[in-house]
Amino acid sequence: LLEMTVADVTRPEDIDLSLNSMERLWAGETRAALIEKFYVRKDGSLVSANLTLSVVRDGSGNPLYFIGAVEDTTERRRAEEALRESEERFRAIFEHAAVGIAQVALDGTWLLDGTWLMVNQQLCSIIGYTQAELLGRTFQEVTIAEDLEASLVGRQMLLAGESEKYALEKRYVRKDGSLVWVHVSFSLVRDASGDPEYFLSVIEDISERKQAEQALVRLATAVEQAGESIVITDTDGTIQYVNPAFERTTGYARDEIIGQNSRLLKSEKQDSAFYRDLWETIKRGDVWTGHFTNRKKDGTLYEEEATISPVRDASGNVVNFVAVKRDVTKEVGLENQLMQAQKMEAVGQLAGGIAHDFNNLLTAVIGYSQLALRNLGDRDPLRADIGEIEKAGLRAAELTGQLLAFSRKQVFQPKNLALNALVTDLQKMLRRLIGEDIELAAVLDLELGTVKADPGQLQQVIMNLIVNARDAMPGGGKLTIETANVDLDSDYAAQHFEVIPGAYCMLAISDNGCGMEEETRSHIFEPFFTTKGLGRGTGLGLSTVYGIVKQSGGYISVSSEPGHGTTFKIYLPRVAELAEEEDLRREPLSLPNGDETLLLVEDEAAVRELAARVLREYGYTVLEASDPSQALRAIDEHSADEIQLLVTDVVMPQMSGRDLAEHLAPLRPDMRVLYVSGYTDRAIVHH
Repeated sequence: LLEMTVADVTRPEDIDLSLNSMERLWAGETRAALIEKFYVRKDGSLVSANLTLSVVRDGSGNPLYFIGAVEDTTERRRAEEALRESEERFRAIFEHAAVGIAQVALDGTWLLDGTWLMVNQQLCSIIGYTQAELLGRTFQEVTIAEDLEASLVGRQMLLAGESEKYALEKRYVRKDGSLVWVHVSFSLVRDASGDPEYFLSVIEDISERKQAEQALVRLATAVEQAGESIVITDTDGTIQYVNPAFERTTGYARDEIIGQNSRLLKSEKQDSAFYRDLWETIKRGDVWTGHFTNRKKDGTLYEEEATISPVRDASGNVVNFVAVKRDVTKEVGLENQLMQAQKMEAVGQLAGGIAHDFNNLLTAVIGYSQLALRNLGDRDPLRADIGEIEKAGLRAAELTGQLLAFSRKQVFQPKNLALNALVTDLQKMLRRLIGEDIELAAVLDLELGTVKADPGQLQQVIMNLIVNARDAMPGGGKLTIETANVDLDSDYAAQHFEVIPGAYCMLAISDNGCGMEEETRSHIFEPFFTTKGLGRGTGLGLSTVYGIVKQSGGYISVSSEPGHGTTFKIYLPRVAELAEEEDLRREPLSLPNGDETLLLVEDEAAVRELAARVLREYGYTVLEASDPSQALRAIDEHSADEIQLLVTDVVMPQMSGRDLAEHLAPLRPDMRVLYVSGYTDRAIVHH
C-alpha cells in the first residue's frame, strides 16, 4: 500500500470525488470531509467505506499531509440496500395490491381511534374516495351502523390478546351513498417493546361474491318454499335432493328418500314402455314432460304433471336430472267429475228423449188395452191376452218413468218436508224389506232442518238405496241410515265440481257389505249399468236415485272399497220454511160426463186418437187437430160460442201450445185453455 497512491485503490468512478474533496481540504475551504466511496481490494473486489479526511498543517498553517480514517461499511450498506429494496417492494405491493390495505390508528392524544393513517389506491377505488379524502377519516365514518359493533368487538379482542387476527364481512358506505360488501382481515402491529402501535387491515371487495351468494340463497329459498315438488337425481335415478313440497306430497321425509331410487314412487299404472321412453328422452339430453300416477308412502295414489330436465357439467356431459312436479290430483278429480257430469247429462238427454217418445207409444198401448178390457166380458177369450199386453205396457211405463227420473224430466211435486219423519215412516217397511239377518240402525239428527223435495220420489230414493245395500250383504250385516245438518263450504265445493256452497241436510245410507272397486264406482249411476246377475235388475235403480237428487237441487256422493262396505251420502239444500203436514187420505175419483165441444190439438196421432176416443166416451164433442194450422182452420169453421175448451199439447212443431192459445185469444176471448204435456212442469213453464 505504501508504494501505491489513493487513486490506485479507489474505484475509478469515485476518484474524482476523492480528489475534489482533497483539493478543497488542501485549499482550506473545509476542515474535514466525509466521503462515501468504494475501494478496490487486492483481489479486485469492491469494499464500501466511509472515509473521514482532514489536513495536518504546520505552525504557519501550511498543509503538510492528509489523515484519513477509513470505516468498512459493506455490511451496513448491504443492510441499508436490503431495507431500501424491501421498502420499495412493500410500497409497490401496498400501492398496486388487488386488495385494499390500510394502517389504522389506535386511540391517541391527537388521533382519533380508527383514523386511517395510510391507505392504498385499491381501498380508495373500493370506497370511492381519494387518498387525501380518506386520510384523517375514521373507518367508523364509512361503516354501516348495523356492522359497526362487530368491528369494534374484533379490535377489542386483538388489543386484549385474545386473538392474533380477526376477520369479518361488513358493508362500507361509498362516497356516492351506495353500499359495498367487503371482507376485512385486520391484525395488531406492535413495536419492539411489544406495545400496540397500529392496526393493519386488508380489505377485499366481495360484492360480486355476495350477490352470487344472495342469488343462491334466493334460489335455495325459492326451491325450498316452492309449491311444486323438486327432485334431483343422478343419472341412474338415485335421489340426491328433494324439497319440502315433495315431502308434503309423498309423505316421505327427506332422510328417508335421499339415496333411494325414484322407482320407489312407481304405482304400476304406467307400463314399461312409458318409462323406457322417459329414460331414452332424458339420457339423450332432451327435456321430458308428462303425467305420472305415483304412490305415496301410505300407499295412496296421486296424480302429478312432471317436467324432467338434464343437468350438464362444464364439459356438456349429463350429470344429473332435475324434476319439477305438480300434484294435480284435485284437478284430475275435478276433470273426471266434469267429464262424468257431461257424460251423465248427454246420456240423460238421450234417455229422456227416448223415454218421451216411448211414453207416447205406451200411452196408446196401455190406453187401448184398457179401453178394450172395458168392452170385453169376463169370459171373453181375448181378455187374458189383452190383460197381458196391459201388464207389459205398465211394466214398460215403470222403466220409462225411471228413465224420465234419471233425465230429470218427470213431473216434480216438491214440498217442504222433514227427512226424519220420512225415514221414520219408512222404517217398518224397510225392516220387512231387508230381512232378519240385517241389523237396521237409524242415527237421526234431532235438530235436522227442512228440505224441499217430492216426498214420493224421495221415498223411492231411500228404497232403491236400501235394496242395493241389502243385496250387497247376502250373508247379513249392518245397515245404517243417518241424517245431519251440514255446511258445504267453498273448499269442499272446489273439490266437488257440482256442489254449490251452502247449508244442506245430509241423508247417508251405509252398509258393511262387499263394497265396490273404483271402476265399478265410476259407472254406478249410468242407466242400465248393473253388477247383478241376469234377470236380477234393470240397472235403473241408482240412475233413478241420481236423477231425483239432481232434480231436487241436491248432490250425491259414494265412497266404497272392496270388503269395506259402501256409503251413499245425499245432500239436499236446507230451507228456512217449516215442513208441511201431508194429508195421506185419498178420496175416490168420480168422473162426470160432459156435453161441451172441445178442440184437441196433439201432434202425436196415437195419443190424439186415444184422448179423443176417451173424451167422446164421456160425452164430449171432440174436434181433432194434428198441428196449430189445423186448429186455426177448425176455429174458422165453427161459430164463436161453439167451442168451449182448447186442449193443446205444449211442445209442438210450427207453433207451441202457448203461442197457439195467444193467437186464438182475440178470436175466441171466452174459450178456456187446458195445457197438456208429457214433459216436466219446468218444460211447461219454459214454453
